[in-house]
Amino acid sequence: MNPILKNILAVVAGLILGSIVNMSIVMISGAVIPPPEGADVTTMEGLKATMHLFEPKHFLMPFLAHALGTLVGALVAGLIASDSLKMAMVVGVFFLIGGSLTAYQLSSPLWFVMVDLVLAYLPMGYLGGRFAIGRVR
Repeated sequence: MNPILKNILAVVAGLILGSIVNMSIVMISGAVIPPPEGADVTTMEGLKATMHLFEPKHFLMPFLAHALGTLVGALVAGLIASDSLKMAMVVGVFFLIGGSLTAYQLSSPLWFVMVDLVLAYLPMGYLGGRFAIGRVR
């Protein structure tokens, strides 16, 4: 297969599967750590309006969703791609852009934004790529 096409397919597959992992964790997060009393977590507007009610424990599951979604997406891309690490990092960058936009829209606490953006995306993209290289080679 053409390496460019293979890399594009790898990134698309990584983004789709990483997003599925991310959303699956987000969907079960309320069962693991219930949202604060009175918080509407079903819409972006509801989250924005009730963000002040959230305690640090409420940010654990979103962080795990972002980190594990990126890790899985990068691993998938790395396993498929011709250039494993580079394409895994491309997936990490895409998730970083999405995470940055979401953090901006929600006006999340600065400490969470910093932890999330610094630890959840590029490091997990790199780790996923390194895991893929270990499996492929």
